Amino acid sequence: MANLSKPGIERMHRVLAGHIESRDVPGLVALVSHRDDVHVEALGAISFPGESCTSPAPMKRDAIFRIASITKVVTAVAAMILVEDCKLRPDDPIDPWLPELANRRVLKSLSSEIDDTVPASRAITVRDLLTYRMGFGSVMAPPGTYPVQKLIREYRIGGDGPMLPSQAPTMEEWLRRLGSLPLLAQPGERWMYHVSGDVLGALIARVSGQSLGSFMRERIFEPLGMKDTAFHVPPERIDRLPAFYFFNRETNKLDFFDDPTNSAWASAPPSESGGGGLVSTIDDYFAFSRMMLDKGRYDREQILARATVELMTSDQLTPQQRAGSEIFFGAHSSWGLGMAVDIGRGEIFQTPGRYGWTGGFGTTAYVDPAKEAIGIFFTQRMVDSPQPPKVFHDFWTLAYAALT
Repeated sequence: MANLSKPGIERMHRVLAGHIESRDVPGLVALVSHRDDVHVEALGAISFPGESCTSPAPMKRDAIFRIASITKVVTAVAAMILVEDCKLRPDDPIDPWLPELANRRVLKSLSSEIDDTVPASRAITVRDLLTYRMGFGSVMAPPGTYPVQKLIREYRIGGDGPMLPSQAPTMEEWLRRLGSLPLLAQPGERWMYHVSGDVLGALIARVSGQSLGSFMRERIFEPLGMKDTAFHVPPERIDRLPAFYFFNRETNKLDFFDDPTNSAWASAPPSESGGGGLVSTIDDYFAFSRMMLDKGRYDREQILARATVELMTSDQLTPQQRAGSEIFFGAHSSWGLGMAVDIGRGEIFQTPGRYGWTGGFGTTAYVDPAKEAIGIFFTQRMVDSPQPPKVFHDFWTLAYAALT
């Protein structure tokens, strides 16, 4: 029995095709599922026509996208696997595994000089990383506003703008650099974006004794059949990696950020970013999302316990902890463990209990347990402002309008 409206799906095709025709994006892959009814659209091409390729290949369902920050949800699942293994406990300090981040000091204020600090009130815990309350993250201000921003950029800590994976330092060097900087807030005090995800990835590697990618492959990707999800694209699959673009405000047009003919994702990165490093396909991420919707199960595989998924997808922040993060959450959303959780309604696609995230490289994926629905949308255009491109908003509107 179909659970998606045929007129709604036809409208989705028409509107998304319009974004291709207007050159908002060269191509896209979209998926919406409602119970057992699954619809996928693969539209456009893997690149814009250019001098070297006047007729680029059409976008296909098995295209491999740089999924950026929706990696965070996968990293949180990996961490909770270690919690279920009793190798981690949520309120344990991370110091024994990440001594680079022990004995922290905290800036007196964001405008303080680097050495104007006070001692941290306590150690950073595993729970702080999962809830993004470690006390360090993106500084939401123009570059150069505060002294600490200069070092965040110089040290390539992340969270201050897009970065190619080949530009990152090794995990050990990254941890050393991060540990040389003071925290921006006391541990547990408030939610801050991105950096907690990379620290969580490093923690998983240290605790498991494996690389982050190896642990994910063994405990998540192989059990779920996610054969194209990894931290880089092997040579035999590079033809499935679309070109990737950003909007150049100087030329007022889309330019290459990463060209597949010489891609930064074609070889293993110096460090595997738990905050945003994975590549994946729509079907791989759908398998992961189905596991989450089914409370940790996928066919005969049990990735997580039901209780673990229920904890991860429940609101873990107080209003005070998410204050100042309205640019991410608005008034409708909060944060669970490694992902956003809707707590109110502002759009037809925002329903309390819906969870997921959006990636800065043009990806978004959410699960709605109340409606038994999943939406995943992959593009090859960088999100270059706090408000995602209109095609994102349209996809979610169309997806929910198609639910019967």
